[in-house]
Amino acid sequence: MNFILITSIILIMITTVIMMLASILSKKSIVDREKSSPFECGFDPFNKSRIPFSLRFFLIAVIFLIFDVEIAILLPMIESLPSSSIMSWSITSILFIVILLVGLYHEWNQGALEWSS
Repeated sequence: MNFILITSIILIMITTVIMMLASILSKKSIVDREKSSPFECGFDPFNKSRIPFSLRFFLIAVIFLIFDVEIAILLPMIESLPSSSIMSWSITSILFIVILLVGLYHEWNQGALEWSS
């Protein structure tokens, strides 16, 4: 027991030192406007090189991932039907689907599923 405690303390200390060293060494000391801007044949750029990211797209992608993972959780429930009682399986699956539908209704009601506003 004592060996595990000492080993874990040593590992935490080593990890902390490595993280602090990485943080100190990774900082750039001088930020140069010319080096951070894109290169356009020696001239100043005519417009911004970065296109602004759509926050709507990001929110819809996150909602899609959440529902996709929930569907992946729902699919193995069919395989567990023969090994469980029909009453507990039905209650569990109906409750899970109701929670999914309530979440979908909430997202729809908040307007998060509309692509353009």
